[in-house]
Amino acid sequence: MSTMTDAPGQGFRLSQLIYDTRYRSMTIQVVAMILLMLAFSWLISNTIQNLQALGKDFNFGFLSQPAGYDINQRLIAYDSQSTHGRAAMVGILNTILVAVLGCILATILGVIAGVLRLSRNWLVAKLMSVYVEGFRNVPLLLWILLIFALMTESMPTPRDFRGDEATASMILFDSVAITNRGVYVPAVHLANPLSGGSFLNWLVILGVLAASIFTMRRVSARATAQQEATGIRPKTWHIHLALLFVPTGLVLALLGAHLVRPELSGFNFNGGIHLRNSLIALWLALSLYTGAFIAEIVRGGILAISKGQTEAAYALGLRPSTTMNLVILPQAMRVIIPPLISQFLNLTKNSSLAIAVGYMDVRSTLGGITINQTGRELEGMLLLGVFYLVLSLLISGVMNVYNNSVKLKER
Repeated sequence: MSTMTDAPGQGFRLSQLIYDTRYRSMTIQVVAMILLMLAFSWLISNTIQNLQALGKDFNFGFLSQPAGYDINQRLIAYDSQSTHGRAAMVGILNTILVAVLGCILATILGVIAGVLRLSRNWLVAKLMSVYVEGFRNVPLLLWILLIFALMTESMPTPRDFRGDEATASMILFDSVAITNRGVYVPAVHLANPLSGGSFLNWLVILGVLAASIFTMRRVSARATAQQEATGIRPKTWHIHLALLFVPTGLVLALLGAHLVRPELSGFNFNGGIHLRNSLIALWLALSLYTGAFIAEIVRGGILAISKGQTEAAYALGLRPSTTMNLVILPQAMRVIIPPLISQFLNLTKNSSLAIAVGYMDVRSTLGGITINQTGRELEGMLLLGVFYLVLSLLISGVMNVYNNSVKLKER
């Protein structure tokens, strides 16, 4: 009687790292990682040697030195005796401000223009085409300079609002003044602020508002679950209104919030918030320019939806506006969101053109005056690049989360 045994397995051979498909991909990745690390080490070593040859070192101590320059538009307290780090923070907040405002307005303009480009009204469709083609095919810098020039040259001066012979007047119940020096709008003043500075007070207000919005989403999710279970959706609009306004209103009332309107005093307006022409020009130009690209993205997303969806909605008796809002756009969002992320990133990076009109963003503070005064070109540009990288990754992350929430879910 004979027995059969398996042939002994062959041992591992170095040639398998190249010829065996089980190990080849790992080998390529390891080799690529080693080459990349060697390239980085050579770059760092070469940079250090060049700095030593110039008598320089690599450190960020300059951030604690006095800046010695003023910043005309700022969201936090700052003066010329503040540090370069403080100046950089002011520039960062200014960049974030114009980026957030630009993304919001560009999205609104882009969605409206994209939908209207598909209108059956010939005049409306052609007007939107003129807007899209006009802004897409002219450099952004020219639009920034043009809007800035219009704001500076064509708007009335503060003295035009004075006296009985005034040639200009404030708008919105005498609360907003548009002048050649900028736009003056009411400011929210807290009569009973918390100790810890204005930042803490507004952080508490925004925290309450965020908690209210989160609770509203939970209420909507519960209503949807009840609708799926019973076929009847409970009314939640009054709960949403209460959650949105009551908690935030109570906090504002406890802090003594009230509006301070700008008033003409002497040769200028005092009180309120002064939005300089540089901010207005940059915000409008970025929004109009990026909105033209978003309009084409929205139009393409709508055209990607089958025409049968529209016909089915019409067969159910839905009006065209209701069909667009409830049937077409929700499906088109799956096509719109990925390229929309790129437009938001482009708008954020294009905000660095603010230097053309004197808006003090992070490019002008950290990447401009601070570098010129301290001579720390490498450190300044490195911090500037890291900031734009982190901000872009945050925008991409938030939009990707939203994209995952609207994508088609298989069951």
